[in-house]
Amino acid sequence: MSSKNRTLPKGVTAGDFDKAMREIRAIVGAEYVLVDEEPLAPYNKIMMPVADAQHAPSAAVMPDGVEQIRKIMKVANKYRLPVYPVSTGKNIGYGSAAPVERGQIVMDLRRMNRIIEVDADLCTALVEPGVTYQQLYDYLQEHNLPLWFSCPAPSAIAGPVGNMVDRGVGYTPYGEHFMFSCGMEVVLANGDVLRTGMGAMENSNTWQVFKWGYGPTLDGIFTQSNYGIVTKMGMWLMPAPPDFRPFCIQYPNETDITKIVDALRPLRIAMVIPNAVVIAHTLWEAPCTPVKRTDYVTGPGAISDEAVLKIQADHGIGAWNVYAGLYGTKETNDANWKIIEAVAAATGGKIITQEQSRGSQALQYRFDLMKGKPNLGEFGLYNWRGGGGSIWFAPVSQAKGSETLKQMKMAKDILGKYGFDYVGEFIVGWRDMHHVIDLLYDRSDETQKKNAYACYDELLHAFAKEGYGMYRANTAFAEKVAATYGPVKRDVEKRLKKALDPNNIIAPGRCGISL
Repeated sequence: MSSKNRTLPKGVTAGDFDKAMREIRAIVGAEYVLVDEEPLAPYNKIMMPVADAQHAPSAAVMPDGVEQIRKIMKVANKYRLPVYPVSTGKNIGYGSAAPVERGQIVMDLRRMNRIIEVDADLCTALVEPGVTYQQLYDYLQEHNLPLWFSCPAPSAIAGPVGNMVDRGVGYTPYGEHFMFSCGMEVVLANGDVLRTGMGAMENSNTWQVFKWGYGPTLDGIFTQSNYGIVTKMGMWLMPAPPDFRPFCIQYPNETDITKIVDALRPLRIAMVIPNAVVIAHTLWEAPCTPVKRTDYVTGPGAISDEAVLKIQADHGIGAWNVYAGLYGTKETNDANWKIIEAVAAATGGKIITQEQSRGSQALQYRFDLMKGKPNLGEFGLYNWRGGGGSIWFAPVSQAKGSETLKQMKMAKDILGKYGFDYVGEFIVGWRDMHHVIDLLYDRSDETQKKNAYACYDELLHAFAKEGYGMYRANTAFAEKVAATYGPVKRDVEKRLKKALDPNNIIAPGRCGISL
C-alpha cells in the first residue's frame, strides 16, 4: 500500500509505525501481523451509520498467549501505539471488530481459544477470550457433561469473555453474565498480569468459586472499560435441570404490554420464573419466522400499524410474544405451571408449549437459547430491511408496566419520523427492564445511513432527558452515551485511566474513556 493511502495511528509517523510492526512480527510471527488493505477488510466491516474510514484500523495483530501480549504492550508503550483488543469480534449491533477510533491496532485474541478447565463437580469453567459459545457447547457435549451456560442471541460465533466484558446478558437463569463470572486474568498496560479475587494468591484453588478475595473488588473496572486486556475468565455453569419447560405466551394488542410486565414481574422477583422474561414485539418475531417486509411494505417510510396487524393475522404472531421457562423437578414445575396458566388466563394471553411450537423457527431458537444452546436464529433480523445496517439502542428502566407504553411511544415516534420500523423487545431482568431496539436500515443508501445516525442521536438524547440510560452502546456513540452519565463519573474514569494506562494505549475512546 502506498504511504499516501495508509491508515496510521494518530500522532505516529510512518517510520515509527514500520519499526513497531517489525518488532511485533518478531514477537508473534509475520503471518499474525496484518497491515495490508485486503486482509484487514474483516476488521473494517461495520454496520454503523458512519463512514468505514472513521473506524479503519492501521493493523491487526494476533498473539497466542499472555507472554506475547506483555511483549506487545512494551512495544505499544515505546511507540505510543493505541491497541484495540477484541475476543471474537462479533459484538454485532453494538459494534464489531473495528476499533473505536481510526488508526488503532486491533489486537485479535482469537488464537487464545483454550478451554483451560471445566470442573463438573463445582460447575465452573476457565476459558480464554477466543473461545466461542459453540466451542464450549461442543466441549460439554463431547465430554457428556450435564452442564448448561447462558449465551446471547445470536451466539454461536460469539464468545463468553467478550460478551461478559461488555456486560452482555443471556436467557437461562444464569443470564446476567457478569454476575455469574468468577475471576479474571488481566494484562495491564505496563505488562503486569493481574488475577482478580482469589486468583491473586499463589496455590489458590478457589479462583473460580469465590468472587471477592480480600479488599476492593476489582473485576468491574475491567468491564465496559479500557483499563486492561482480559486474557482468562472464570464462569459458573448451570446443572442441567431434571425438567425444563420453556413456553411462549402471545398477546393480541400492543397495549397489553402494561399488564404483561406487572403480572410477570412478581414471578420473576420471587424466582418462580428464574430466567429473564423476554417480551418481543411482532416486528422482532416476523423476520425470524421468517416474514418478508416487502410483502407488506412498498416505498419508503416506516411500516404502518395496519400492516403490522396483517402480519400478526397472516402468521399467527402476537402483538407481544413472551418467552420464559421453568427449571426444576417435574414436581416443582407442575406446581409453578399452574401459576403460569393462571397468569396467562387472567391477562388474556395464549400459552404455546414446546410441543405446540414444533415447526416454528422463531419459537425454536428462543427455546434453544433458554437452555444455553447457541444458534444464529436472530440473524433473521438483518433480512428485514436488507442492506446490512444495524445499530442497537438499549435503554434501561424499572420493570413496571407504566414504563413500557411511554418508552414505546417515544421510540415509535422518533423512528417513524426518520422512516424506520419499531423492531423492539422488553426484557425483564429482575427489578430492571431492558428495552432493546434494533434500528435496521440499508447501509448502501446514503440517505438512510444519514437518517439512521440522526435517529439514534435523537433517541439517545430524548431518552436521557427522561432519565433512561443506555446499558450498552455502539462504538460510534460511545462518547455521546458516556456524556449522559455526567462529569463526575467521567472524571473518576479518567483518573483511573491515567493511573493504569498513562500512555493511553489500550483502546482510547472505548466507552468514552480516554486521556
